[in-house]
Amino acid sequence: MTAPEPASALASVPAVLYPLQPDHPELVAPFAELVARTDARRLWLCQSFRSEPHQVLAYLAGQGHTVPVGTAVTLLPLRHPYEAALQARSLALLTGRPVVAGYGIGTPEFAHGLTPEPYRSPRTAVGEYVTSVRALLDGESVAHDGPYHRLHAALPPVGPHAPVEVGAGVLRPGMARTAGATADVAITWMTPPDYLRDTLVPRLAAGAAEAGRATRPRIATAVHVAVRRPGRDPRRVAQAAAGTHLRAPHYADMLRRAGVDVDGPDPATQLLRADVVVTGTPDEIAATLAGYRAAGVDEILLNPTAVLLTEGVHAAVTDLEEIITACRSSGRSSGGSTGRAPASASGRVHSVL
Repeated sequence: MTAPEPASALASVPAVLYPLQPDHPELVAPFAELVARTDARRLWLCQSFRSEPHQVLAYLAGQGHTVPVGTAVTLLPLRHPYEAALQARSLALLTGRPVVAGYGIGTPEFAHGLTPEPYRSPRTAVGEYVTSVRALLDGESVAHDGPYHRLHAALPPVGPHAPVEVGAGVLRPGMARTAGATADVAITWMTPPDYLRDTLVPRLAAGAAEAGRATRPRIATAVHVAVRRPGRDPRRVAQAAAGTHLRAPHYADMLRRAGVDVDGPDPATQLLRADVVVTGTPDEIAATLAGYRAAGVDEILLNPTAVLLTEGVHAAVTDLEEIITACRSSGRSSGGSTGRAPASASGRVHSVL
């Protein structure tokens, strides 16, 4: 079956993101083991041009790491929607666990290098793509002739399998409205909680309403995290975590919309103040992440980029395990409530949104 994944009974328990492009799946195995050991929500991978993410996750499943998985996000110029649906369903069959298949455009330069002409409307391209993938996963025969893909086919039926949700990368209001109308999950990256609450959540809800959907998509948000330890400078952590994204026009534009001064003399401090990069004790980090949930986030992806890059796998996994434990304790002490009714589901190169 391909019904969307239900809301988690432990919404306070975050997911784990492996944020780099691995040369070999074994580099990701410690993070899969962490998910299994802690019952974290899911293991997420980004687009990789070294080891392809679907193949990495399939390899890990073959090694016995059968955990819920997600892609945040793979780039739709790389594969036809039929191939995308087939890959996502294959992961559900191989792992036996829920899958979130997230898609985005990539940079304009990347997309233009793979397509006959630039995407004139990224929103249309993503909306049509997500709609076709969802229909295929639902067992429908799709007949689509649009500006960005042609599809007249259906997936052959298979036996029961774990649910697959279809996600779209979201940074800015226009894409949020498109995702609201088409996606099961809106996947965001470096989006401050106030911006989520005041800008993206209303646009997701508006898109859902315009499409006649009863609820908006779930929101899965990647958040840079690092436990405060001797010798770790928070500003350096923020620079290592997010520095490359600040040079990407679509990320810089989103952060400016969110009121983060990325053009000033000290963007690292701005990222820390806006909770784009979250540091502190595990309990302090858990408290800040609760603010994301209060802003409307349904699934938090713990992103250990800075620690992974500067101190390695062991340090990153240790940080994540301590944060997951603190989040779980915080959730128990508050009765597991996120302060809002969870929305029912109907997500290193990210989308131009």
